[in-house]
Parts: sequence; structure tokens; C-alpha cells
Amino acid sequence: MNIREQVVIFLHIIGHNVRFRVIGSRYYRSTETIHRYFRVVLRAILKLYKLVIRLPDESTPSEIRNNPRFYPYFKDCIGALDGTHVRASVPLNIQGRFRSHKGGTTQNVLAAITFDLKFSYVLAGWEGSAHNSCILSDALSRPRGLRILEGKYYLADAGYGIRNGYITPYHGVRYHLKEFSAQGPENAKELFNLRHSSLRITIERVFGIFKKQFRVLDAEPFWNFQTQVDIVLDCCIIHNHIMGVDPSDLLNQGLYEELSLI
Repeated sequence: MNIREQVVIFLHIIGHNVRFRVIGSRYYRSTETIHRYFRVVLRAILKLYKLVIRLPDESTPSEIRNNPRFYPYFKDCIGALDGTHVRASVPLNIQGRFRSHKGGTTQNVLAAITFDLKFSYVLAGWEGSAHNSCILSDALSRPRGLRILEGKYYLADAGYGIRNGYITPYHGVRYHLKEFSAQGPENAKELFNLRHSSLRITIERVFGIFKKQFRVLDAEPFWNFQTQVDIVLDCCIIHNHIMGVDPSDLLNQGLYEELSLI
């Protein structure tokens, strides 16, 4: 099987959540062949992580610098941070740890994004029941984990608590954009929360388009758990590649339209 066919089959599987047996009949290959080359491509893409998913530099993002609503107030902000749940299949004896607040078994994936809609850090594999602040602590403690330059910070929701390098919204004050639809901010704290929410919501929209691009993330997995973790990382790498070479991709047009309204 040539490399082009290997990659096409891999993208077909993760993009549309197609089983190996179905792919095999479609491409006239045995299930064993599909399985073997799926793993070859999976491992090859993982090797691109350091090249494609990189922590941001110290410069002010253009999305902030060129917008008077955010500059100079958020000039030291380098991105947004949040977690998302991806469906997981694990042995029965550990399913309790992976059961999320919504009831299903998931892995809790921590991600940091830049405002050009790219992932700058991803930590996959944590149990669905794990608290976001616990996962963040793990990311910060790893030798090659999440790093924040002095004086810079990420935007995060209230679930991450207060710590250096992260700014969360004011508690007990209106925050979500829909809460300001009928009446604008009435004081400095509400104005801060509105602009914080307008920037941080970028990561929620990235998660949304991310799961639309890769249907495999929202379906019951049929691989072992380590492969499930690797697939999440591969999808993040491919997403960044798409944003680098074709940011006007049809799947992203709706996202851009929403961002332009902020």
C-alpha cells in the first residue's frame, strides 16, 4: 500500500468513524491490512507533535493587538485553556473513574489554544471524573509539560482556581455572553467578564469544529485506551496542519463568522 492510500484511509476512518471492515471492503483491502497501516500512520503523525503543536511566544497575538476592545487590556494574554470530554471505552473494573458528570465514560482532555484557532498544548488520557484543576497541575509538573513565560497568562474558567499564569473571571458577576444580550455591562467587573468571555469562548468554538472534523471523537471507540489517547493527539495535530495550510476550509467558515461578531 503506498503512502497516499495509507493516509487517505486513516483520514477516512477518523473523519467519518468508519470501521476497519467497512473500509477494507471499500478499498479492497483485508481488515488486517487496514489495521496494520492505520497504526503505521497513527505513529507517524504522533511524531509531528513537537513540530505542529507549539507553545506560543511572548508577542501579543494579532487578534488582541488589532482589536481596541481587547488591547491593551489583554496584551499579555497568549491563549485560552479548557478541558473537553471525549468518549472512552475502558475495562469494566475502572469505568467508575472514567464516568463523567454527564454519565458516559470519557477521557478528559486538557487543551490550550492560541487565538488563531490552533492547539498550543494538549494533555489527553485523564479519567472523565478528574477535576480540571488536577489535570492542569499534572500538565504543569511534567518535564515537557505546559510552560508559561514570565508575565504572560492564559484565560481560564472559574474551575481552574486562582494561580499564576491564569486569569479567571470575577465570581458572582455575569459572565456568559448570552447574559449580556438584553443589557450590557453595568460596572467594571461586568465589563471585564464580558471581554474575558468574548476571548475565552474561542476555545469552545475550536472544540466544536474539532469534533465536527473528526467524527471518531464523538463515537464509541473500538480500540484499546492508549490508542484512543493517541487518536486524540493525532486529531489535534491534523487540525493544526489544516489551520496552517487552509484556514479558510469550509468546515471553519461558520466559526470565522461567529468570531467576527464578538
